[in-house]
Amino acid sequence: MTTPRAIVTDIEGTTSSIAFVHEVLFPYSRARLADYVAAHPAETAPILAAVREEVADPAMDAADCVDTLLQWHREDRKIGPLKTLQGMIWAEGFAEGALRGHVYPDAVAGLRRWHAAGIALYIYSSGSVGAQKLLFGHSEAGDLNPLFSGRFDTAIGGKKETASYRAIAQALALPPAQILFLSDVEAELAAAQEAGMAVTLLARDGLPDASPFPVATGFETILPEVALS
Repeated sequence: MTTPRAIVTDIEGTTSSIAFVHEVLFPYSRARLADYVAAHPAETAPILAAVREEVADPAMDAADCVDTLLQWHREDRKIGPLKTLQGMIWAEGFAEGALRGHVYPDAVAGLRRWHAAGIALYIYSSGSVGAQKLLFGHSEAGDLNPLFSGRFDTAIGGKKETASYRAIAQALALPPAQILFLSDVEAELAAAQEAGMAVTLLARDGLPDASPFPVATGFETILPEVALS
């Protein structure tokens, strides 16, 4: 593979354990959602307004909005108001030291190696940019945020939509072929490849029987020729 000028990476299943998100972060925010809204009425008022707009019911009271948010949470819906509120709750947990972000050791080493070699690093995740900063800023390996040149969430588009990757390439001001996208989801890789990006499938739970994409079980086998400067 030709060394890319930029690497865009997914988080869940790629840099970080899916279990951490679903077994630590999600239960943490779900258990605290109602109490957080009640304790922060001014800060969460715009979120409740966005819920009312999302369901086209301006008459919903706060309790109904919270019930809707909890339902979206249980369903793991990728909806802006929920993602924003989750990020606020997680921010409090990270600040208090109750949460520490999981990043695979090989991902930490790979990101540091590529950054030192001058490759620009970016995140593209369904989690909000704020949540991304929290996870990497309070990781078990320390503050990894300085490694990244930028971040993208679903504000730029859905992760299975080719237009999203074209928009990312435009934002990076790079030809898509000079960007490598990493993910554990083949539908995302297909969209990125359709946009012209190079791609690699992360198969951390074992190699698939077959895949139309290059496959890696960890970051150590991706661009191994890129050495520390």
